[in-house]
Amino acid sequence: MKKMKLPLWLKNFLLLLSVLGPGLITASADNDAPGIATYSMVGSTYGYNFLWLILFITVGEVVILEMAARMGAVTGKGTADLIRERFGVKMTTFAMFCLLIANLGTTVAEFAGIAAAGELFGISKAITVPILAVFMGLLVLRGNYKVVEKILIGLSLAALSYIATVFIIKPDWGIILHDTVRPQIQLTSDYIIAILAVIGTTITPWAIFYLQASVADKGVSMETYRNTKIDVTFGSTWGNVISACIIIVAAATLFKVGIRVEDAKDAAMALAPLAGEASTILFASGLLGASLLAVSVLPLSTTYAVCEAFGFERGLNRTFRDAPVFYGAFIGIIILSVLIVLIPGMPLFQMMILSQTLNAILLPIILALVLQLANDKAIMGQYRNSKLTNILAITITALIVVVTVVLLLEPIFRLV
Repeated sequence: MKKMKLPLWLKNFLLLLSVLGPGLITASADNDAPGIATYSMVGSTYGYNFLWLILFITVGEVVILEMAARMGAVTGKGTADLIRERFGVKMTTFAMFCLLIANLGTTVAEFAGIAAAGELFGISKAITVPILAVFMGLLVLRGNYKVVEKILIGLSLAALSYIATVFIIKPDWGIILHDTVRPQIQLTSDYIIAILAVIGTTITPWAIFYLQASVADKGVSMETYRNTKIDVTFGSTWGNVISACIIIVAAATLFKVGIRVEDAKDAAMALAPLAGEASTILFASGLLGASLLAVSVLPLSTTYAVCEAFGFERGLNRTFRDAPVFYGAFIGIIILSVLIVLIPGMPLFQMMILSQTLNAILLPIILALVLQLANDKAIMGQYRNSKLTNILAITITALIVVVTVVLLLEPIFRLV
């Protein structure tokens, strides 16, 4: 009996699906509740004028996450583990404290996204938040790495709803191309802060820690690293295509009629009279899927990093008895985040901004450490950074330092 011959494009697509994993999960989790809120805000405020930044960030994210993945494959260790070995306990403790505070704030924001998505479907946050927290907690606690990875990849597909929404609203692609190539950049404090917010919500410290730990936990070696590199490159590109779609949706509908939003829930609600109920449902579905994905990934990135830094057993392939600190910290972060979200009157949007601020302040420090590790011959051997990778990474780090300084001086700008 003759075997059916698959078309070349289908073979390539199936091959791509077979190698997807930590890279896609990490990049997709960047489009979380704070990210969706940020992209909706800039799209509704500045139209398509931030799409140029998405192109730049895509290159930066590929370069930075590839470094982290390569270090995980070469050493079999996470970022925090290498930082402790190379730079000592004091630097490690400082980095872990900053990461813990920033990640806790962002995890709270993810549960706020779950609450907002539930309310859009008419369900109280008192029901959705605890139930989904228990579900995601059990998923991580009872599943091994392969099972959890498959479910997280499935959740990342929720982002397809934003692509579908773009086609529902039918934007003018000629204007989109024009504004991407020739953006109207404004030298105002609000515009510069918005640039920082977009960078800070896309290239994050937790993503570096999570990806490297995941690659090490998965047991990737340099013999099979090519597949992981494809995963990271595709994942980063895919994640930023989704980011661009969110901006396009907000720009083509809200900016067009002068409606400015500050969070993802407002964006979804504002779409209904402008683009129909279907667009609101798709937008809300994407928000829910992205928040669930990030609710799993963010606490994991925190517990991976802290356990690596201080020498505790960690990993989804270990039992609770073997790694009590790893699983205990994961449960603790989720419970604390849920309790904060359920406090009446809690300023959740302000917490999102605070978490992104902390991420932005921490990121240049982590990038400086990662660059030294990735160029250390004793650690990386023949797999050290290339000159091109170093040039791109240093340029990105320098830019982030500049915009971070602008962020710190932002209160002064507001007084001028």
